[in-house]
Amino acid sequence: MSREAGRSHERPRTYAMTRPARLAVGVVSAGRVGSVLGAALARAGHAVVAASGLSSASLARAERMLPDVPLLPPDEVVRRADLVLLALPDDALAGMVRGLVATGSLRPGQIVVHTSGAHGVDILAPAAEAGVLPLALHPVMTFTGRPEDLERLAACSIGITASGADEAAWNVGEALAVEMGAEPVRVPESARALYHAALAHGANHLMTLVADCAELLRAAGIGQSERLVAPLLSAALDNVLRHGDRALTGPVARGDLGTVREHLAVLAGQAPEVAPAYRALARRTVARSVTAGLLSGAAAAELSDLLDDPAEGQQIQ
Repeated sequence: MSREAGRSHERPRTYAMTRPARLAVGVVSAGRVGSVLGAALARAGHAVVAASGLSSASLARAERMLPDVPLLPPDEVVRRADLVLLALPDDALAGMVRGLVATGSLRPGQIVVHTSGAHGVDILAPAAEAGVLPLALHPVMTFTGRPEDLERLAACSIGITASGADEAAWNVGEALAVEMGAEPVRVPESARALYHAALAHGANHLMTLVADCAELLRAAGIGQSERLVAPLLSAALDNVLRHGDRALTGPVARGDLGTVREHLAVLAGQAPEVAPAYRALARRTVARSVTAGLLSGAAAAELSDLLDDPAEGQQIQ
């Protein structure tokens, strides 16, 4: 069964009954995430009535993604909206919520949604006390703030957090996610920090790892490094998602002590800034290889001793 067919089959029938009525949407602010989600809600039939944005980039995104939507200060945006979309950096969210409460911008019955992956709904507690329905909707994807993001939403999930046992709130969050074209996944408040750490560890550190890989190849004088590694890395990602640790391969998983020693040496001599990351990831690969039954205890012990020895990598320059 295709992914799309599977998703369509698995969506609860209650979505049609709990789907929100057409809402007046206010976007704070029109950054990469806010502009795209605002456009997705507009495409679903809601009316984006106002947005905020100060930088020239935000103004350009708003013009591109939210044409004819007036740009106003955040408090005025909120006063016009039934659904308030707070698409703000993690550290700016709490202050914005306090400010909106202090200025009396919120009113009972509004839906207030934030898009931060790091926070659940607890950070919206001051707004909830003002009578709003708090929701956390975190799209699990990276954004460019361009129209193609709207299509990418259809292939991603949205992590949803609502207040405890308030099933109606969970249903509203799920319905909004589905209306934007994404697949809703419930994330309990207590799991939110680990959820976000896992996603950041995978996505952000993967980007760093791939960039380091390409840079090392360029330093070795190898051209078209991105094209060289793209099939290898794509296959590795597909294999691990399909087969987990059984897909592990390479010198660590095979227990090739000499090859790992040579890697440590060349990295220490030519890319010392990358060497600590290689050691750390190799240690995790040792542990996962043992768990998967790919590496014997004796081979794992030898590799661990090698990776833990600060003198290794300093001997061959």
